Amino acid sequence: MDNNKITGSEALLRAFIAEGVDTIFGYPGGAILNAYDKLAGYGDKIRHILVRHEQGAIHAAQGYSRASGKTGVVIVTSGPGATNVITGVTDAMMDSTPVVVITGQVASSTLGTDAFQETDVLGLTTAITKWNYQIRRAEDVAWAVSRAFFIASTGRPGPVVLDFTRDAQMGLTSPDYQRCDFIRSYIPDPEPSETAIDEAVRLIDGAERPFVVYGHGILLSHAEKELEAFLDKGGIPAGTTMLGLSALPSDSKHLKGMLGMHGNIAPNVKTNECDVLIAVGMRFDDRVTGKISTYAKQAKIIHIDIDASELGKVVPVTVGIHGDARRVLRALTEKITRKEHTAWAESFSRCREIEDEKVIRPEIHPGQGCISMGEVVHAVSEATGGNAIVVTDVGQNQLIATRYSSFRQTRSLITSGGLGTMGFGLPAAIGAKIAEPDRQVCLFVGDGGLQMTIQELGTIMQEQAGVKIILLNNSWLGNVRQWQEMFFEKIYSQTRMFNPDYSKIAEGYGIGYRLVEKREDLRAAIGEMLSDDKPFLMEVRVLEELLVMPMIPPGKSINEIMLNGKEWFEYGK
Repeated sequence: MDNNKITGSEALLRAFIAEGVDTIFGYPGGAILNAYDKLAGYGDKIRHILVRHEQGAIHAAQGYSRASGKTGVVIVTSGPGATNVITGVTDAMMDSTPVVVITGQVASSTLGTDAFQETDVLGLTTAITKWNYQIRRAEDVAWAVSRAFFIASTGRPGPVVLDFTRDAQMGLTSPDYQRCDFIRSYIPDPEPSETAIDEAVRLIDGAERPFVVYGHGILLSHAEKELEAFLDKGGIPAGTTMLGLSALPSDSKHLKGMLGMHGNIAPNVKTNECDVLIAVGMRFDDRVTGKISTYAKQAKIIHIDIDASELGKVVPVTVGIHGDARRVLRALTEKITRKEHTAWAESFSRCREIEDEKVIRPEIHPGQGCISMGEVVHAVSEATGGNAIVVTDVGQNQLIATRYSSFRQTRSLITSGGLGTMGFGLPAAIGAKIAEPDRQVCLFVGDGGLQMTIQELGTIMQEQAGVKIILLNNSWLGNVRQWQEMFFEKIYSQTRMFNPDYSKIAEGYGIGYRLVEKREDLRAAIGEMLSDDKPFLMEVRVLEELLVMPMIPPGKSINEIMLNGKEWFEYGK
């Protein structure tokens, strides 16, 4: 062996270190064993988290990335190892989460022969990645890895998959490594058009009822301070998408609430009243726009996005600005005129008063009957002072957690947005806790979602990751049941859940546990859960017939809002 050469497997690990990687989520197998063999010698530099299923690895890497702002890293074997990460790769693509996934692969000489655990990983992942590549030679490892991290973390972030053949892992190559900072034809940080910025400034300065809607792009571009400065100078109220939550503190004077199907009334209604709508780092998802033919038709729309393909894709825009949110907001703030839109901003308050009376107070302070999900979330948020990282699964638990959690710090909400992946929550919470060990990580999860990736309790046990699991147990697939009640004549087809004894499951994994069935026990249980940094499962038996409200029914306009199962929002009447 040439003493100046290293194997492809070692080149991979050295590349990780050069890219600042200190944590990997993974699961070994035959086609990636050469890499795992070398990993054993890097334990002082790279922490490997052994998950219990490859889907857990990719969701944990997503949680790690979303909490830390770093690129998450996954390493799995070929065949089923690779196919088991597909859901998470798709989720990362939808939510613009930077992850690099290494999949093992059979030797190059056996590709295309249906060898044991061979899968066409490139074919499977082409549509759900920013880039994918098959490494067939050891000398290509450094080039591919440096390119992967550059692509995953820049521009509109997203997942990259590298399929690593066994012979490339075992072959020899030079130890040299050079980080990638340029790829011809790939422009991750485009120069915003001065003409477009000047036209946007003209519209903003001339607006009487300007409104900002912002999304995940604010967090991805680290533009939280720039957003606040822009809103301050322009005196402009704002609404956030679900994934934009925590970019501004919940008590920000500018923030009027969350947009969307189960968002707050005021920002939804006022979207159809503003005269200039400034959309920053959001993609006009159908859950935000409602019936598209009636969405903000009265407004001039300014859309700012790093992804040029989003401009005008869903909603026709007056001005499209292709650029990083941070750079564009700085440029706009410098040029707009300082204003106060006091009367316009105050007009949001009447909608909020109605929502407080009809929806919020009855949900978080029901006073009698079964415990509601909202009062649990509200109580946990109060107990943590709004400083916890809130992770959710998907369903009613997600909708309630995002509605009733408070956020004081950025990067404090981790949830599956675009794909809506049940089973996301538990492994994502593990990743978040690994990334931010000094912060409380509170997972809100339903009984359906928890059981989809419940095996990751084993990862919590092994790592002693101090995740606080709040199981909102209503013995139903709650969100599906809600739609069946409202739109399918109460035909509850296959949504009733029969659950295991979670106390025994928690005991088996060595995780603290408490069951809450009575309202008077709730706060004491939360106190016990938060008293130390050990993992804990608090199961709360909640109201089974919950309807998450308010709600914009599918196919309705964003100002056609149900307050409950019978009453509709009537503004100004």
